Amino acid sequence: MRLEISTPDDMAALGALLATRLRAGDLVTLNGELGAGKTTLTRGLGEALGVRGAVTSPTFVLARTHPRVDGSPLVHVDAYRLSSAIELDDLDIDFEASIVVVEWGEGLLDGITDEWLQLDIERPVGGAVTGDGVEARTVTVTGHGDRWADLSWLPA
Repeated sequence: MRLEISTPDDMAALGALLATRLRAGDLVTLNGELGAGKTTLTRGLGEALGVRGAVTSPTFVLARTHPRVDGSPLVHVDAYRLSSAIELDDLDIDFEASIVVVEWGEGLLDGITDEWLQLDIERPVGGAVTGDGVEARTVTVTGHGDRWADLSWLPA
């Protein structure tokens, strides 16, 4: 499924939509170059989930846990410096009791889960710019496993 995302607000809204589908044990990977919108999407997701505090990039801490008033915590991982599933597993994340979002997670899930939602965000170079000076993004959503076999809830 391919989506066109025009603005940062639209990227955050996609995160909020995603939040309506997530539950403990779910894993989402976000892939895309620097500035593509991975943290913006996660921020929208976190706000919709009602996490306490601001969602910021966990670049320097690798993983940041955002507790919720009601529900499973959101664990936000920046896997840019990780090179294997073993290193991701070494972070001691409680995958079963948390909603986990992994930026730069492509290729790091071997042995961690059989079901995840993958979002690949493309930021075109020299693409069409909106009136606000923002380049639109293309988000390709791929479901892995039975849990994510039906993506009909996404906007067409």
